Amino acid sequence: MIAGSRSQWNRPVRWFIWCMAMTSFAVLNARGQQAVSPQQTATPQQPATGQQTDQLQQQLQQLKQQYDATTHDLEQRISALEQQIEKQKEKEKEEKAAREKSKEGMISVAELAAQGAAKNAVLGQSDQVGAKFQGQLPSEPSYDLLREADVKIEKLQEQVNAFEFHGYFRSGYGLNSEGGQQVAFQAPGAGAKYRLGNEAETYGELIFVNNWLNPEHNSDKAWMKTEFMIEANTTNSANYTNFNNGIGNDQFRFREAFVEAGDVLEIQPNAKFWAGERYYRRQHVDIDDFYPLDMSGYGAGVEDWDLRVGKLAVAFLSGARPDIVTQNGYLAKNNIDVRLYDLKGPFGYWAGWFNFATSKGGTTSTGTVIPTTDGYAFGLRHERLEWHGGYHSFAIGYGTGAASNFSTTIDDPTPFLHSSRRFIAVEQVLFQPNEKFAIMPIFVYQRSKDGNPQHDWNQWVSFGARPEIFFTKYLSLAFEGGFDHTHSTGQYDGWLRKITIAPQIGAGRKFFSRPVLRTFLTYASWSDGLRGLVGGTPYQFRTKGLTYGVQAETWW
Repeated sequence: MIAGSRSQWNRPVRWFIWCMAMTSFAVLNARGQQAVSPQQTATPQQPATGQQTDQLQQQLQQLKQQYDATTHDLEQRISALEQQIEKQKEKEKEEKAAREKSKEGMISVAELAAQGAAKNAVLGQSDQVGAKFQGQLPSEPSYDLLREADVKIEKLQEQVNAFEFHGYFRSGYGLNSEGGQQVAFQAPGAGAKYRLGNEAETYGELIFVNNWLNPEHNSDKAWMKTEFMIEANTTNSANYTNFNNGIGNDQFRFREAFVEAGDVLEIQPNAKFWAGERYYRRQHVDIDDFYPLDMSGYGAGVEDWDLRVGKLAVAFLSGARPDIVTQNGYLAKNNIDVRLYDLKGPFGYWAGWFNFATSKGGTTSTGTVIPTTDGYAFGLRHERLEWHGGYHSFAIGYGTGAASNFSTTIDDPTPFLHSSRRFIAVEQVLFQPNEKFAIMPIFVYQRSKDGNPQHDWNQWVSFGARPEIFFTKYLSLAFEGGFDHTHSTGQYDGWLRKITIAPQIGAGRKFFSRPVLRTFLTYASWSDGLRGLVGGTPYQFRTKGLTYGVQAETWW
């Protein structure tokens, strides 16, 4: 293209210059002839003629030099113009490609985000002349509109990155051997039951988190987030429950609603401050869903305060009983909870905790006197993380008075509550040596006393395990066996044993791989001392029972 263009320019220019040179030569020749007189013509003089010829040759040589110089100059100018034109074309081509790419990106995001909103923004739902007469005819968005859409999309992307959604749920359905709905087998006086194939409800926790500052929690920058959780559970009675007197209806609760901030102190960049309602540093045993320490409630505190040897957490936590009203209002219990954790020691990490609780009494409208009580609790915990593909945990705790239940909840007030006691020891292990086998054994021992001198200690002993065999990445077989023995003088004394087999379809070869789909068959038997206290109505006069069904479980 460049060569063709240059040849098109060179031929006319050279022809023009050649014509000019010839014309100038003819003019000079004519003037030379006029300058010679007739006499001189009649009698030619050789010297004069030779001199004129030399002058003409000199002038012709000058014209040739001017022609060559002019031609060279014009060629350079033509070449420069051609290069400039080529660069301009390349630049326009790049700009066009960039505009097309930007237009495609904007249109794609707009279509996915909100076609209706884009239509309103571009076409305009207004009473202006342009909007009225443009109608539904397509038009190319202007740069300002594209820029505005780009800014809006960028803000939407920031909001998406700042938002988190987490949760847990389990759901399914089962039947008992008598033909009725599935029932759960749990010993009286036991703080929990073995879960596999023994959960007769749908339960869920939906957690919504929004990061307001520094969502990535980058160092040297403060961050702040809000979190709230909705808990829901149903009795698996109906997809839409609206029974008389509310029996069996679905239940929804706010379990968390708090604000947390971190990296606000230069001297403690890892410290976290919070206030509101939340799950607070709970200790959990998975296969029987037992919480030996659960100080969840309302309050405020600080966590992860670096002590160099470990970390410190301090919190003020409270709860109340709206069903017990004195002249002071609802009966309340206030707790000061102190934790020291992440202490490196022999065989792993160690932690300790202390709680002081107080509840101010009063007199109810019926004249019942509620005594003021207080109490304390403390405990130790040892953890070995990443132990044989799993972990090992052991914890003990002891509490008195208002703090003896290791919780912010308030036990029924009695004149003896200040003398109540509780001791607990819990151990759990997750052992997974390879991708084909995993097992979690647990042990729980608890002794409690309500403070009444005429009542003896209540006791609960539990041990069990859940082994899992993985056949493929997705197919596995789970077993669970558990044994509970409970004793309460004058009320019950006996044992319960339960075993479950459950083929599973899961998302991996790990003990905690979720989601999982399972079918189950559960068999339980119990001693005569617990007859009528296990299995509900279907097994009121029996000492054994069987259930079967399906279940799905996951968390994210």
